[in-house]
Amino acid sequence: MTSTDAEARSAAAKLEEQLRNLPKVSLHDHLDGSLRPSTLIELAAEIGHELPSQDADELAERFRQNANSGSLEQYLEAFAHTTAVMQTASNLRRVAKEYVEDLAADGIIYSEVRWAPEQHQEQGLSLDEAVEAVQEGLNQGMETVAGQDGVIVVGQLVSAMRQSERADEIVEVALRHRDKGVVGFDIAGPEAGFPPSRFADAFTRLATEMLPTTVHAGEGDGIESVRDALVSGRAQRLGHGVRVAEDISVIEGDVDSEAGEEVFQVELGPVARWVRDRQIHLEVSPTSNVQTGAIAGFAQGQPPELSDHPFDMLYQLGFNVGVNTDNRLVSGVTLSGELALIASTFDYGLGELADFQINALESSFLGHEEREALAGMILEAWQ
Repeated sequence: MTSTDAEARSAAAKLEEQLRNLPKVSLHDHLDGSLRPSTLIELAAEIGHELPSQDADELAERFRQNANSGSLEQYLEAFAHTTAVMQTASNLRRVAKEYVEDLAADGIIYSEVRWAPEQHQEQGLSLDEAVEAVQEGLNQGMETVAGQDGVIVVGQLVSAMRQSERADEIVEVALRHRDKGVVGFDIAGPEAGFPPSRFADAFTRLATEMLPTTVHAGEGDGIESVRDALVSGRAQRLGHGVRVAEDISVIEGDVDSEAGEEVFQVELGPVARWVRDRQIHLEVSPTSNVQTGAIAGFAQGQPPELSDHPFDMLYQLGFNVGVNTDNRLVSGVTLSGELALIASTFDYGLGELADFQINALESSFLGHEEREALAGMILEAWQ
């Protein structure tokens, strides 16, 4: 970690507490990457699943170190443990309920939680039963928060795994539950080698039924993956999407004699221009993007740091960007912490951080009237 990044993280820690009390929006957070360590330990003990530690703090630290290791295999270790304990309706309900409570404790008032029902059938749950169990847990969590005079709304994003070839089936599940808590559809899993065009029929079905989609793209693969997500996937949002910056050319120019600053010429390629001009929302997860190597191409051959992230360039160029956590347990982050970190890294004030909340809310799959009500809460609190 460079001294600049270390200073940013120190400043972020001080800002995080202030941000925790402000209303926020989360659009990219995976249910199986966000369990409480204590819950994971308890549920694993009930089924006899072995974990690398029985201490909640040690377990969380191990996952965080794995995420920072630069090894994708180590990064993914946590998911083998979390999905192992999420195979029954009762456990799915509990994890979903606690998910809502934890978001509310961080000041989040609207969230879209994504997860893949097909990964939770090892003990005989049907896809519908799995979706119903998660919704029951989300409802319980929202009721608990409301009973404490809090406000939070959480919708499900049902994900299909790219490598499993079950997208058509998962689409039908999402459509059956669209008025019962499901707000949209996503595809996740290995990006390279599994383009959205493989699932063109599924995306056509979604478009015909007018269920909105977000597509993981521009994280593990480059600009052609983003293009395919927009064309074949008909994506209204991009999961991560940061590698759209590969379609942006920054050319150094002369020094402005009056300002004393170097002038840069910026050229957007066709994909980047489409994303910017149509305000396709980018669900950016800053820490995760560093950990998974999504921004490695912007680090000039060095291990990537947050200061290498193209987030600020995208924001300054008018792209519709938001801030997310991706996998809170795995990365050891909160949304308040991520916002504080980018504020410290890129010298943002509360005004910019509020912009990211409104960007996310307006790009959410929530209905217009509900968005307007929550927007009023955000604008009033962040003034």
